[in-house]
Amino acid sequence: MVRRPLHSVLLMSVLVLGLSGVHSAVAQIGGLPGAFSRLGFGARGIGMGNVMTSITGGEVSAYYNPALLPWTDRRSATATFGILAFDRSLNFLNYSQPLPPNAGISAGIINAGVSDIDGRDGDGEQTGSLRTSENQFFLAFGVRLKQGFSLGINIKLYYYHLYTDVTSATVGVDFGLAYPVSPQLTLAASVRDVGSKYKWDTSKLYGQSGQSSEDRFPQLYILAASYALPDSIGIVAGEVEFSSAKSALARVGAEVPIIPEVTVRAGIDRIDLRENGNGVKPSVGFTLKKQIDSWTPALTYAYIFEPFATSGINLISLSVMF
Repeated sequence: MVRRPLHSVLLMSVLVLGLSGVHSAVAQIGGLPGAFSRLGFGARGIGMGNVMTSITGGEVSAYYNPALLPWTDRRSATATFGILAFDRSLNFLNYSQPLPPNAGISAGIINAGVSDIDGRDGDGEQTGSLRTSENQFFLAFGVRLKQGFSLGINIKLYYYHLYTDVTSATVGVDFGLAYPVSPQLTLAASVRDVGSKYKWDTSKLYGQSGQSSEDRFPQLYILAASYALPDSIGIVAGEVEFSSAKSALARVGAEVPIIPEVTVRAGIDRIDLRENGNGVKPSVGFTLKKQIDSWTPALTYAYIFEPFATSGINLISLSVMF
């Protein structure tokens, strides 16, 4: 009587909570554990195609590369709310601050889930509405060395509530490196989700018929570069990402300040380098900000075109630098 609802949740978790429009070679990584955490972070990063691993200007994000934190020159706090199809949710919180003279620290949360899942028993009768929740909590630190490059580490705790008495938690680590070759060009690299894995035990649900299993996250290896265009016209960036699941993706993006209070951006994420390009995710966005004494509040919006969903993703970030 309870197995059918659990199977429904498992299926919905793979097809919907994955959130990444799994198809073709992209399914090599999109259908693996932790897919929600590989979508990006916040409206700025996702709106620029997630090419943030080497960008040191503005609100830097330890999610992409903890080695960027030494470039944090002000304290900042950001909250992001997502509007998605298929009763999905995607939300972010982040706080960063500098640690003079040459370091920075950041903490954040990613929350994703699926609600209003139709639960039914073995006879097809409704048992109620089900939901899942998957979360990441992280704490990151970065330091700039005298040689000119910076190093960073990001410690992450994952917690997944899949079904009644079926939960899992894991700890993973990210490492990052950034090197400003010149005032215009920055090179960077990161390794993500070292050691992350979910362990499942359904004995509380099924008794002696329960099983234990382990699902490892794919490790990601990212090489990135960004270039500040002359006369502060904007920033262009590109990345390549390889994984332990044998996927190879690329992404590009650009950000242009129209006036000091308005910045526009666009990007293309998930360009498949080994197949036919299935699953490409273009994105666009903008930021509106205003300096008020020592505070700079900002509103950032991003729209992501999902290739295999009925509508795209809308992200709204409210932030303040102080």
